[in-house]
Amino acid sequence: MTSLRAITSEIVLAWGWKRAVFAFLSGALSALAMAPFNAWPVLFLTMPVAVWLIDGAGAGRAGGILAAAVSGWWFGFGYFTAGLYWVGYAFLVDAQTFAWLLPFAVMGLPAVLAIFMALGFGLARAIWTNDASRILALACAFTVSEWLRGHVLTGFPWNTLGYALTEPLALAQSASLIGLWGLTFITVIVFASPAVLIDERSKSRAWMPLVLSILVLMAMGAYGALHLQSNPTRLVENVKLRLMQPNLQQDVKFNYAAKQEVMNKYISLSDRATGPQSTGVRDATILIWPESAFPFFLAREADVMAQIASLLPDGTILITGAIRPPDQPPGLTITRAYNSIYAIDHDGTILSVYDKLHLVPGGEYLPFQSAMEKLGLVQLTKVSGGFIPGTIRRTMSLPNAPRVLPLICYEAIFPGDIVPGGDRPGWIVNLTNDGWFGISTGPYQHLQQTRVRAIEEGLPIVRTANTGISAVIDSMGRIVARLDLGVEGVLDSGLPAASDPTPYVRFRDIPVAILVVLTLLLVFRRRMAKPNL
Repeated sequence: MTSLRAITSEIVLAWGWKRAVFAFLSGALSALAMAPFNAWPVLFLTMPVAVWLIDGAGAGRAGGILAAAVSGWWFGFGYFTAGLYWVGYAFLVDAQTFAWLLPFAVMGLPAVLAIFMALGFGLARAIWTNDASRILALACAFTVSEWLRGHVLTGFPWNTLGYALTEPLALAQSASLIGLWGLTFITVIVFASPAVLIDERSKSRAWMPLVLSILVLMAMGAYGALHLQSNPTRLVENVKLRLMQPNLQQDVKFNYAAKQEVMNKYISLSDRATGPQSTGVRDATILIWPESAFPFFLAREADVMAQIASLLPDGTILITGAIRPPDQPPGLTITRAYNSIYAIDHDGTILSVYDKLHLVPGGEYLPFQSAMEKLGLVQLTKVSGGFIPGTIRRTMSLPNAPRVLPLICYEAIFPGDIVPGGDRPGWIVNLTNDGWFGISTGPYQHLQQTRVRAIEEGLPIVRTANTGISAVIDSMGRIVARLDLGVEGVLDSGLPAASDPTPYVRFRDIPVAILVVLTLLLVFRRRMAKPNL
């Protein structure tokens, strides 16, 4: 304990560059709690550092709020640099055009996202106490700042702290009760609890927060294990899925000259036999291809539609990503397009279309698009003017299958904002193209976040990715079938059935909001009873 107090004093009393180093390293190590490492016990070491940095910020002016915010920025910069380094891979796909932007992306995005961590630290310091209740202050502040990160300027809730408690799967089941923001609140309390061990004022009860935190983890694990045991995977009758993962390189996907090469691969791979009894695509009632599958406008290529019709047996539906031109009179030059999902039947008829609502900044559009283009900048997809956002999120009706909710790429990472009210589907299909990010941690993180949406909503998710990871996920988050990253192939599976609407579906974030408010009242009461140092 003496050595722990010595280390703590070193952190609390650190200032200047040394303080920044402590914050950056603890933030970077915290990224190990995310997929694919899922080494969440590391947070028992790094979250107390956050507490001690805020403790030591009290020596600064304005109650230490600014000093705490600066430490929070460095913590966030380390966290997002380590967790989002893979974003840089996208700038090497067309290196001649975008390589010069690589340092700005790898360092700039973390620098911006770290502002939310700075806000969390600053808010925490503003309501800080001098006893164990400061852990609650930190949990409230972080939950608020992470929620803001998920919503401000279209939001980017990637690697939200609550994902630390989503592996093993039993722990993740609590998402069906309180969602990602509730898990974030619990994550901060649980992993910051060891910071109290060195408190001089509460030696006799210093172990209590840590013990209670371990009991919380045990309770979550027990609930999750029982929940999983009580809800085995059930399959929808007479629905057979075939997911096609082509593993195409990005320079092929966006090259019109490769049109027939792409189609030959898609068709041959889709019809590949997977065993002695397999009859290829005739085994499937629904064939699924990934996001933006073609380097052309699908509906305007009659020969391609004819090839798709020839591939599909009677009664089989194709769900595929494609770029869709806007509806406009013939002869006008097409300058913008939608990122869309088509449902196509066996005679080549387009049954339904969904246009992506939540576009990716920098990838599908640029903030201040016109001004940026005048400066010579374009987004990664090089669509002049940027992609056109869709107007409504809605389900699709398919013959002989439950209604399906289509989502494209990172639309699946937004908790509470994917299923339209009053239009609950039987399953979700998520088409994506993580090929931008190579063989990195990014696709694993994307899969992890998609699984949590399945648990929150009580809905199975079928995820088809160009380079992987493609997976069929049941409503409890179990991976029923999977194709790994960086391989080509087909994946045959049944369609898991939906569960009843979860408590999170019924109440969304209201219980967590009430919990945060009540916790804040408790913190304020403690702060008034024992004035802050």
